[in-house]
Amino acid sequence: MSHYWSSLVDRLTPYVPGEQPQLAKLVKLNTNENPYPPSPRVVAAITAELANDGERLRLYPDPNAGRVKEAVAARFADYAITPQQVFVGNGSDEVLAHVFMALLRHPLPILFPDITYSFYTVYCALHDVAYRTVPLDEDFMIRIDDYATANGGIIFPNPNAPTGCLLPVAAIARLLSRNQQSVLVVDEAYVDFGGESAIALVNEYPNLLVVHTLSKARSLAGLRVGYAVGHLDLIEALERVKNSFNSYPLDRLAIAGAVAALADDEHFELTRQAVMRSRQVLSGELLALGFEVLPSLANFVFARHPQRDAAQLAAALRQRGIIVRHFALARIDQHLRISIGSDAECALLVAALRDIVG
Repeated sequence: MSHYWSSLVDRLTPYVPGEQPQLAKLVKLNTNENPYPPSPRVVAAITAELANDGERLRLYPDPNAGRVKEAVAARFADYAITPQQVFVGNGSDEVLAHVFMALLRHPLPILFPDITYSFYTVYCALHDVAYRTVPLDEDFMIRIDDYATANGGIIFPNPNAPTGCLLPVAAIARLLSRNQQSVLVVDEAYVDFGGESAIALVNEYPNLLVVHTLSKARSLAGLRVGYAVGHLDLIEALERVKNSFNSYPLDRLAIAGAVAALADDEHFELTRQAVMRSRQVLSGELLALGFEVLPSLANFVFARHPQRDAAQLAAALRQRGIIVRHFALARIDQHLRISIGSDAECALLVAALRDIVG
């Protein structure tokens, strides 16, 4: 601690992202990145934006990222979403940070699962948001009946992270019907790998906000684009906070790349289906090796071996050049979160585990 720090800084326990080691020949299955490259249209759009020696880069980008909002609305046209119902940010993490400030800072504590995205507690500390965690059931599933209490808001990923378990949209609708006095935020970073989006409910429930990212299913973790979809009233609150923080969160290259990615449905379908097929195969291989695997609808699996310590397994894999994620947290310290890699990467993982566990 430095005497130059504000009291807030000393109270923070920052989020620790997955390791990004700079090693050659590494099988990196620890941060849920997509194993496939983004749409070729993304590279073409960014290249076009850099034309004439990057002449456009001397100019500020559109502060509202209107083209991205239009592209998101077009993607969800079947749900009658308009560009005015879309908020964009520098990755979904920035969108969520604004959500905590704009919509979840109330006298009553907000609710989220005890096993979930660990950034939520960091945001609560940063923005002085009171919270209470709600235990998942014995199968690591969200029970909506457990959220039937007065609250300042509810937030959870769907599919949940790091478990990968999905709450059906019908259950989210029931929760919304019972909880009309505060905002429900559904963080759908992984929904495109087999889930159904709650964006279908946005025009029915004014207190629903759904957050998406282009980092996972669109293979753009390196571009940093996220967005939220909700009622105009919720979006206005987010815009007010954003414009009090950073008027230009998306740069010109990010806007161009995001619009191109959202327009390429063929590439999106091809790559997400490939990830889902690999997930099914990997889950079967892990089961055959004696692992217990939660039913995942994300681009990762959450697994444990009854006879093997998870931390030791992660260390043994690392010695073989394979990195997975281990969380030294209550209830899940014997699980490993394994990102779905390419088929070749998954094969190397299975071969290594076969060697380790026998």
